[in-house]
Amino acid sequence: MAYFPMFVELEGRPCLIVGGGAVALRKARRLLPYGPCLTVVAQSFVPELEALEGAALCRRAFRPRDVEGQALVVAATGDGALNREIAALCRARRIPVNAVDDKDNCTFLFPALVRRGPLSIGISTGGASPTAAVYVKEKIEAALPGGDGWNGILEYLAARRAPVRASVPDETARARLFAALFDACMEKGRPLEQAEFDALAARMEREGPGNA
Repeated sequence: MAYFPMFVELEGRPCLIVGGGAVALRKARRLLPYGPCLTVVAQSFVPELEALEGAALCRRAFRPRDVEGQALVVAATGDGALNREIAALCRARRIPVNAVDDKDNCTFLFPALVRRGPLSIGISTGGASPTAAVYVKEKIEAALPGGDGWNGILEYLAARRAPVRASVPDETARARLFAALFDACMEKGRPLEQAEFDALAARMEREGPGNA
C-alpha cells in the first residue's frame, strides 16, 4: 500500500487518543507541538501522561461516540480487538485513524519526524522498515545546523521575503537571490548581518541571470 505524504493543519482542531500507556504518551508528545485540542481517553494513565501539559485526560472507558467530530484518532489501547473496533468506527465516518502496530487498520501513519522550528520533515517507508526511516531521519538531522541556528535561519529568511519581493520585481532574479541567500546562511550556520546581505544582493545584481 502506498501512503501519500501530506501535511495537515491541526492547530485548534479536536484530536483523540484512546489509551493511557507509554505508546499513547509518545503519540501525544508527537501531536501536541502542532497545537491540537487533544483529548486522551483511558481508564488509567502512566504518570508522565498525567503530568503532560496540553492534553485533556478523561479517566473512563472508551465510548463509540468519542470519535465523533475528531480531526484524527489514535487507537493505542494495548487491546488489539478494541483498537480494531475504534479503527472501524473511524473508517465508517471517514476520520483518519492510526491503530498502533496494526498497519492494516491504519488510514495514516506516524512518520519518523525531524522538527526544527517551523521545519517539519516526515520520513516513512510505508511500514516496510521503521529502522530505515529512523536511519534517514538521523542523516537529515546531522546535516542541519545545530542549536538554535536553524530556527534563526528560517526566521531570518521568512522576514526577508516581503522586502525582497518589494525590491526585486523580476521573478527569476528574486528566485536566484533567495537561493543564494539560503546557501550563504547555511554556509555560515546563521542569519546574515545586514552588511553581508547588502553585499550579496549587490553581487547578484551585478552578475545578472546569465551567471546563475
